[in-house]
Amino acid sequence: MRSLLRRRPRLTRLSPVARARGRVRPAKDRRVGPRFEVVARTRPFEVLSQGFVALEERPGPVQGRARSDYSPPAPYTTVEVTIDEALGTVVAGLTSDDGAHLLGFYDPVAGRVGLELRARGTTTVIAQRRVRGRVRRMAFVLCETKPTVLVDTGRGWRPAAHGGHRVAPRTDFRVPEVLARYKATWGSRGATSEIGLVRAGLFGMAGLRDLHLVQHADGSAYVEDGRMFLTATCAGLGFFRQAHWGVFAFDPAVLGRGAVELEQTAHLFSRRDGKIFGDHAGQLVRDGDRWLVAVSSWGDFSPQRGVHIHHTASDEDLLHGVHVLDTELTSMPTERGGHYDPGMTRIDGRWHVSYVESVGHQPSRFHPALAIGPKGAEDWTKGLERVGEASDLTFCEGPILARPDGPDGEWRVLASDGHERARRYRVFDLSMRHVGDLDAPYGTNLPHPQVIDLPDGERVIVTFDGRRYARRRLAYGTHGDVVVMRARHGS
Repeated sequence: MRSLLRRRPRLTRLSPVARARGRVRPAKDRRVGPRFEVVARTRPFEVLSQGFVALEERPGPVQGRARSDYSPPAPYTTVEVTIDEALGTVVAGLTSDDGAHLLGFYDPVAGRVGLELRARGTTTVIAQRRVRGRVRRMAFVLCETKPTVLVDTGRGWRPAAHGGHRVAPRTDFRVPEVLARYKATWGSRGATSEIGLVRAGLFGMAGLRDLHLVQHADGSAYVEDGRMFLTATCAGLGFFRQAHWGVFAFDPAVLGRGAVELEQTAHLFSRRDGKIFGDHAGQLVRDGDRWLVAVSSWGDFSPQRGVHIHHTASDEDLLHGVHVLDTELTSMPTERGGHYDPGMTRIDGRWHVSYVESVGHQPSRFHPALAIGPKGAEDWTKGLERVGEASDLTFCEGPILARPDGPDGEWRVLASDGHERARRYRVFDLSMRHVGDLDAPYGTNLPHPQVIDLPDGERVIVTFDGRRYARRRLAYGTHGDVVVMRARHGS
């Protein structure tokens, strides 16, 4: 059925080709909201998620393997060992009830670090690399089906061996019944080694991106004990499938002063099609006594499969702890391709849902869009009608529903246009007509313009950039410095 919502014409910058075809370029875009300036930048990085350490032991001399009772709730986990003296080959990773294993190892005699997989009665070294210097700490990390061994020789964590393409066909850790058979393991083979500390738990992040305010249905920030919350993509040690979703608390007074202090309070995973995935790039909305969840299916992304919005609702405390959520596909009013980056707010009694329409991935082409539900509807996923989209843009994502002119201003759709000739934060009205741009520095990658009004009257943008971790060793996807911009007074 054709939408009853009338579309207004969009005012956008046009390419030279479009102008040559007779289309007229509009006047210079006006500034929307105040002028922002960068006041803080930090790089969140945790091999082992602090606050989610499930195992901590000081074993001392070790000969052979020690198997714990800890089984990770999702295939995003870390086993970290501090090596006081390595006389034998130190190992750390996961072993199953039937003797199968996926282990990282450090052989001090050969000066090598690697990964070893035992499945179906066969043991295979799937990756190894020479390492220089004495390894003081070693961490086995599993992100989805890709394991990595990181070492610290006194200069901080760096990836030394990385595998994965031979793991999933033999052992798929995304299957809950398979994962449940594996437990955190460490030890030394060939000779006794001195292990000072063993810790295991959920993997943290190589960086953060896709930050989205946790809010009430009316768009106001959700506040608990004076703290506000953000969801964010926890960058993994690899591509998008190695990332997962987290919740982070912050003190708005500290953020308003230009400091970044984020505390991870929850890890969120998706269960669908009989597997556990690290879906991410979504939003949590508090509606009455339940949480509404919208998330993008990056956990099993491939160019052929694409990415789509999934959803669920929960009365559990999703801001704290570890949750594996059963989600279902959301019916979005897209005309082609996939969809992702959902954000929903109830405005004037109707759900407004911003999202990205993904036209294709080879090459990637995507643009922001907006849909609106029927008046008084309780379920934000039902009856959505497409209002409009910025179809003339091809590299624009991260849509945010916000009020850039302040808490009493008009609702707008903000989006990040990363095209090399644009590189700006676009602002659209609720008919998806381009009305101007945010006056804010534009970093690298596609920083999402999450505007937040703080209780003390300060207005900030919390976003990210494209600086990658270990870009020479790991695939694209490890990016995510957190960047805070604050509105200049008097602007």
